[in-house]
Amino acid sequence: MQALSKTTYDQLVHSNAESCGLGRWQAPPGQLRSAFRNTVHYLSYKFILNRRRARLVRAAGFRLVVYPTVFHPRLFLTSEFFARFLATINLTEKRVADVGTGCGILALAAARAGATDVVALDINPNAVSAATDNARANGFGDRVTAVCSNLMAGLRPGLQFDVIISNPPYFSGEPRDIADRAWVAGPEYRDIIALFEQARQRLKPSGKMYVLLSSDADLHLLGKLIAGAGFRARIATTLSIMIESMIIYELTPLEPSAAAALGIGRGADQFEDHEGDRQSARDDRHRARALSH
Repeated sequence: MQALSKTTYDQLVHSNAESCGLGRWQAPPGQLRSAFRNTVHYLSYKFILNRRRARLVRAAGFRLVVYPTVFHPRLFLTSEFFARFLATINLTEKRVADVGTGCGILALAAARAGATDVVALDINPNAVSAATDNARANGFGDRVTAVCSNLMAGLRPGLQFDVIISNPPYFSGEPRDIADRAWVAGPEYRDIIALFEQARQRLKPSGKMYVLLSSDADLHLLGKLIAGAGFRARIATTLSIMIESMIIYELTPLEPSAAAALGIGRGADQFEDHEGDRQSARDDRHRARALSH
């Protein structure tokens, strides 16, 4: 893929920010909200992600085994929300990649929606085992293949997809261990920085990516990663949960040569990306974290 020029990148960031908020700077969560988020994270890690026994659950119409250290699809609402969404799009005869598959629930939902070839990817070996076992148990063992991979790096060269889906960790912070990587993505999103570039390279020209993010995530930074990979973004659907919203974005690859023809950049001269603003945002996040501990 030809790299985007600086001008096209700025225009794409501006366009996505105007259309769906991705890339627009936002103030960090307040002290009480950060404290609430940290408490939920701690309890989720201690009693759910770090459990020692496998669990059998029903979620999105599937019977699933959830092994220790694997994200629980029933206790966290995002998995079933995403699975319901996949039932509304046409995946018939499509090849799909599910990045960060966990127990495999989204890979199974894609196969149920008609996808003939689904690759379920996860860095956690327990998740790969769960996705494999759940595909077989739910009658999709011939269409779902689980692969242990850091994002999409473990795929064979040249393999491309019609659709890529991902429910990645959308909060920054250093994970305690591999179980905690289901919740936090490293400082400044270190562990998923390559996701969108890899997805862009793996998508067919007419392909689409669907990614679920929280309204409490750093949509400013994530929006820049998405634009940098050459994606136009729109909101596909949202789910409000207490004090935050879960947002599924549809990302469409844009060839650099098509930027002008698609009208990207009208008013982009008013969009400025100051390093000082980015550093200020980082400083605000660090202060908020310090106050919440």
